[in-house]
Amino acid sequence: MNEEYDVIVLGTGLTECILSGIMSVNGKKVLHMDRNPYYGGESASITPLEDLYKRFNIPGAPPASMGRGRDWNVDLIPKFLMANGKEWYYLGNIAGAWGDLMVGLSNRLNYVTLTGQLVKMLLFTEVTRYLDFKVTEGSFVYKGGKIYKVPSTEAEALASSLMGLFEKRRFRKFLVYVANFDENDPRTFEGVDPKKTAMREVYKKFDLGQDVIDFTGHALALYRTDDYLDQPCCETINRIKLYSESLARYGKSPYLYPLYGLGELPQGFARLSAIYGGTYMLNKPIEEIIVQNGKVIGVKSEGEIARCKQLICDPSYVKDRVEKVGQVIRVICILSHPIKNTSDANSCQIIIPQNQVNRKSDIYVCMISSAHNVAAQGKYIAIASTTVETKEPEKEIRPALELLEPIEQKFVSISDLLVPKDLGTDSQIFISRTYDATTHFETTCDDIKDIYKRMTGSEFDFEEMKRKKNDIYGED
Repeated sequence: MNEEYDVIVLGTGLTECILSGIMSVNGKKVLHMDRNPYYGGESASITPLEDLYKRFNIPGAPPASMGRGRDWNVDLIPKFLMANGKEWYYLGNIAGAWGDLMVGLSNRLNYVTLTGQLVKMLLFTEVTRYLDFKVTEGSFVYKGGKIYKVPSTEAEALASSLMGLFEKRRFRKFLVYVANFDENDPRTFEGVDPKKTAMREVYKKFDLGQDVIDFTGHALALYRTDDYLDQPCCETINRIKLYSESLARYGKSPYLYPLYGLGELPQGFARLSAIYGGTYMLNKPIEEIIVQNGKVIGVKSEGEIARCKQLICDPSYVKDRVEKVGQVIRVICILSHPIKNTSDANSCQIIIPQNQVNRKSDIYVCMISSAHNVAAQGKYIAIASTTVETKEPEKEIRPALELLEPIEQKFVSISDLLVPKDLGTDSQIFISRTYDATTHFETTCDDIKDIYKRMTGSEFDFEEMKRKKNDIYGED
């Protein structure tokens, strides 16, 4: 360990592992360490089930009805991946057999749209060769105490019980407008200036009611708050297009989930780093981050010092360099049944828009099951999460838990939202943010791109993540 590295990485969360992989592919000499004996850090998947009980101080062992402990891989941070037709078509060609992921992918593969950023990172690094995914079976939205399938096509809008007859017609016209919208073709604008017209005005143009605005902004465009309403409409329209086009290809939802849990993602990127010469050390206590004249020069562990030019770490390694900006409550729920009114889906997402429960931020539910090799046969894992707004966070998340009853076992956690106090350009210590309450990885990927830019001085370029064909490390 007494060597010099370009980059030392502390913590094996997804953010740290992706950056470690990217730096290794770019030719950097990387040392990656974690105080824990497992990968994933805050975003780990816990197995066996007995370890989850211990982690949350639940007395006793799991009951026999839970099945074998080794059959469980329980995510601490609930997230799905956002897919897109074109990108996953090519990814399928690279990765091999994708089974039902390719079903429904047919034509119109010659245009460029937005895509989930983590999907692109998986695509360009070919980390998919270490992972298998399944399409999530449903996407739902909460209204008036009930959940409804999210309509995102003309046919679904007309069939949905979420809206009345006249509202359906107006929403259908809106979806047609979104489908035809092209920010490079003024003929599709219909009097809207995509760079200036606020999204609030676009909704008004189609005379959409508040309930429809709620599920459009939060369940289709995936905004966490209503701040977007007063911003230029172009990004929102493109977000809705992404959702609708992805759903049109996969039929059930635009979301993907890795078999064996989200803990597989950081391990996949860790393997990428190792292939390109990165050194990994788990169960490695970190005694000191050595700073000289305000700049990091190394890390001390078990009496040895590894020197470095730059350091990447999660907030837990540098508590004096981060600040709290909020909290997230997450409740892991073990169920013996699918969630009601989801057509017995074995996986789904539910979004409870803020206005439906008089809040400032949305509540999310992410549900997976034994179909994803994360639970015993016949069992389901539903994780509810939201940003804490009061001194009674468990009361805040109650609307989500009521949808899940009866609940066999609950595991409640309240985590601080931590951000770095500075950019890290002076100290060369680059700190990731903790994970927010959303059920997708877009904000995580924004953080990765931001750290990359601060470290290198260059904008993040997906092309630079591409693996070399027939590389010298023996993988082709």
